[in-house]
This record gives sequence, structure tokens and C-alpha cells, in this order.
Amino acid sequence: AVPRTRILATGGASHNKKILQVLSDVFNAPVYTIDTANSACLGSAYRAIHGLVAETNVSLADVVKLAPEPRLAVTPTTGAEEV
Repeated sequence: AVPRTRILATGGASHNKKILQVLSDVFNAPVYTIDTANSACLGSAYRAIHGLVAETNVSLADVVKLAPEPRLAVTPTTGAEEV
């Protein structure tokens, strides 16, 4: 089975529940957020860690397992896909 799509929203707009609801309804997918002040820096830091351990064949997925768990913010409105 193909995993269901989910959206991870970051940045300033991720604090606006109405914007997240529009994303969820348009893509018919749940939207998750992370409690991180600067997600771009966090992503860069994980890439840097991955680069440092590249010789050990550690995957980026294994490095990112240390990331904070995303929290469900909104789900699609029932019937939105019909609109």
C-alpha cells in the first residue's frame, strides 16, 4: 500500500491555522508542524551532521530520527475534495 500523503508546514505561516486548513483541504492531506523556531536552520544542521558521518554510511533518515516529532495541526475538511 502507498503511504498517505502528509504535509509538514514550517515557518511563520505554520502558526496560522486557517492557512494550514487551506493547505489540508487543497491537497486532501493532514498537515503537521514542528515546534522549532527556525526550521531552515534545523534542516541545515541535520544535513551538516549527515555530512560529518558520511564515511560511516549512516543514512540521512537515520540522522533525522533525532528530529522533534511533528504534531498534527489540521486534517482535511470532510467533502473538501469534491469542491
